[in-house]
Amino acid sequence: MSRTLRLDAVLVQAVIAGALSFAHLHDLASAAGQDGWKAWAYPVSVDLLLVAAWRRMRTDAGNRDAWLWFAIALVASLGANIATAGLLDLNNVPPWLRILVAGWPALAFLGGTLLAHAPAPTPVPEPEPTDGLHVEPTPDVTVDRAPEPAAELPPADPTPQDAPPQPAATAAVTPVPPALLDHAQKIANVHQAQTGNPIDTATLRSRLGVPPALADAIAVQLT
Repeated sequence: MSRTLRLDAVLVQAVIAGALSFAHLHDLASAAGQDGWKAWAYPVSVDLLLVAAWRRMRTDAGNRDAWLWFAIALVASLGANIATAGLLDLNNVPPWLRILVAGWPALAFLGGTLLAHAPAPTPVPEPEPTDGLHVEPTPDVTVDRAPEPAAELPPADPTPQDAPPQPAATAAVTPVPPALLDHAQKIANVHQAQTGNPIDTATLRSRLGVPPALADAIAVQLT
């Protein structure tokens, strides 16, 4: 019950304050030469800009434009209240005040347009409910990876000491023409008949007059 009464009292206080501010703005606009319905439109314009800036500030507290237009509307409302408190002769309004009152509609239109088309703030996603359970934060765990095995190297070539002995290549046999081989055979037969011993390679080479390699090949084939 007490809460309802408190809310109603606040509402009544807001209505009274709004009505007084509305009347002061109307009187100032009328004194500045805005007669008829225009004098009643000025307080509506100021109060609407004040409410629009306040609503934008509630949805986006970091919006500097909303704070700027709220301050401009508040200064206009407070200025009208102070000007009509007897500090200003409403029968002889200065020219600068007439200029301000006449230029207010354009300023209010600009402020209302900027507030209406300002981008909406990005909503922050709410955390999912955990059904009353307290979830402990997961500690950061660092997993050490095992070192990767080194790539196997191809087996090294065996050193000359470890290499198996290779068989000696057989010396190439020098080809001997058949006629030369027959002539050598005759010389060998004559030498053996005269000396009783087979002919040696040096004697065969001197008798035939051939190179040592060819003489060795002939001697091999004669044996």
